[in-house]
Amino acid sequence: MSKSGTFFELYKASLKSKDTEEWIDIVFTRPIGLVFALLWNKLGIHPNVITILSIFLGIGAGVMFYFTDIYHNLLGILLLVLANLCDSTDGQMARLSGKTSLVGRILDGLSGDVWFFSIYLALCLRLQGQTIPGTTTEWGIWIWLLAILSGALSHSPQSSLADYYRQVHLFFLNGRNGSELDTSEEQKALADKAKAEGKTLEYIFRVNYAGYCRSQEKRTPEFQKLYKVMNEKGIDAASADSPQEKSILETLRDVSRPLMPNANFLSFNSRAIILYITCLLNIPWLYMLIEITVYNMVYMYMRNTHETFSKKVCKIIEENYAGKGVYI
Repeated sequence: MSKSGTFFELYKASLKSKDTEEWIDIVFTRPIGLVFALLWNKLGIHPNVITILSIFLGIGAGVMFYFTDIYHNLLGILLLVLANLCDSTDGQMARLSGKTSLVGRILDGLSGDVWFFSIYLALCLRLQGQTIPGTTTEWGIWIWLLAILSGALSHSPQSSLADYYRQVHLFFLNGRNGSELDTSEEQKALADKAKAEGKTLEYIFRVNYAGYCRSQEKRTPEFQKLYKVMNEKGIDAASADSPQEKSILETLRDVSRPLMPNANFLSFNSRAIILYITCLLNIPWLYMLIEITVYNMVYMYMRNTHETFSKKVCKIIEENYAGKGVYI
């Protein structure tokens, strides 16, 4: 690896920030992932190989969740845990070794989608012949509709906005270069450049990624105004030196930090635990209902709270930036 030091130093370097890391990842996933990252790097294995392995493990987990017996479901849990460890490992390898690539970004973005597509597909096939609780009617097409509401219309936007708000918080902490707060406008420009240079794979990735960024931006109009004002005023955590800029950034961190547990809750670990429990109890339909209800309530609270404080801080910056201080 290009970076060296004690295990603890490497572990700290592999984390983005404690605010944006889930406690399960801090105490379990990241340390184990780093052990494998160090081992596989010594063996000369590229991070992309680990990502591909995680995709196959996630698909295997989905296959196991099709069955109703505990043995297959326990095996599915093990495979999904291993897939998540591989996903953590490839990211840590890339950050510590500098082995980043466009293909790696594509695979990393694809892996989680493939896992859960396989899982939703397996659960629908598993449940469609079973009866709806409290009735004599089979789930049939209704389980497929429930899966669409749960997966495409709940899980996907929840995860994408949770990831976005984590990157926003990293921007408040570390500045533009210390986060992956990409914009659709920038990605479209990169897509046009890739097209002009005949880089087809990069062009397809950039176009799709620009659409992904655009969907995040459309749901956060007040933060987009705040982000624009901060860029116009040159307010960046990496270069802030005036008391005024530091005050603004500290305020943003203070109001953003309490929302990070919500963003983390909407990520992998909590939904995976609920998936494991409901599959073992042979009631996986409940997992889908929880995503539609509980997770959407957390999602709406997080979004509304973030938009409210973004609007408030943006107004204060515009009105008081030329003054001696900023007061919330």
